[in-house]
Amino acid sequence: MTAGHNDREITIYDIAKVLGVSIATVSRALKDNPAVNKNTRKKIVQTARKMGYRPNNFASSLRSKKTHTIGIIIHELNSNFIISVLTGIEKVTAEAGYDIIIAHSSETVKKEIANAHNLFNKRVDGLIASLAYDTEDLSHFDPFIRKGTPIVFFDRVEDSAAGVKVVIDNVRAGFMATEHLIGQGCRDIVHITASLKRNVYADRLEGYRQALLANGLPYREDRIIVNDLSDEAGMAAAQQILGMRPRPDGIFVTNDFCASVVMQALKEAGVNIPGEIAVVGFNNDIISKIVEPRLTTIDYPGKEIGEVAARHLIGLLKQSPKKNSTNRVILKSTLIVRASSLRKAEKDPL
Repeated sequence: MTAGHNDREITIYDIAKVLGVSIATVSRALKDNPAVNKNTRKKIVQTARKMGYRPNNFASSLRSKKTHTIGIIIHELNSNFIISVLTGIEKVTAEAGYDIIIAHSSETVKKEIANAHNLFNKRVDGLIASLAYDTEDLSHFDPFIRKGTPIVFFDRVEDSAAGVKVVIDNVRAGFMATEHLIGQGCRDIVHITASLKRNVYADRLEGYRQALLANGLPYREDRIIVNDLSDEAGMAAAQQILGMRPRPDGIFVTNDFCASVVMQALKEAGVNIPGEIAVVGFNNDIISKIVEPRLTTIDYPGKEIGEVAARHLIGLLKQSPKKNSTNRVILKSTLIVRASSLRKAEKDPL
């Protein structure tokens, strides 16, 4: 009976015809309705599977005006932080019965705009997003706002934009990282960061600046290195630091991967870490525990950020009428002290 169906979609009418039952019975059985006898339900589900039946979610979503999908725009995929955020999002959305569609911008606003249009056309019920390096104009999110589709931004956000923002206090984190280096006796600290258009990097730089001033140290533009935090950028930054006179005695890098590359290049040039140069990273990525010496870093609670972002979005989806909230949620971050920054440990162990 299944012959001839392979060139078109199998419907509940086909299943009903094969089994000699009513369409209503098939429909109820596929929704696991207890009104249908358990054995009949099992038989219908097995037959549907064998015939290659797929539920027409598109048709039912048109009727309900809900797709039960949430769009996610991230700026990269090869990051432990982003993977942990996605783990948190997926845990909450799955429990609430939502599917997710993940799109990544590869750090370009052009791709971010295309992703936003694509997810809007897919009629996602809500959106969770983290902005690319070079995003300045956020008008590609306007269609969602006009439609009343809730948006939650995380990590890289734009304060003026509509939507909930889930972040850590990056100014405080930058302050903590820098003050720790000062506490270890560092007096000439380089800061390696990325695009200052983004709140996360601008705020960490501000924290660094405040810590220097609070401790009576000068803030020097020539001690700020702005790059894309890649492998090559880390190598170039290390060469730049090796050429500085006098040579700095501390480095605060806004990303663990880049910090590890810098540290490796300095070690290969014969620099003792932390004896000559102490290093602090950011994110508490896996690499921070593997690199030698192990890297002092700021713990960035990715899974928690994902869970909080998703819970806020689900909360907004349950509201009627839908309102695009604009509140800011700040999560706690902590300094994890390891060997890469402990210059005093050798002299006065605790």
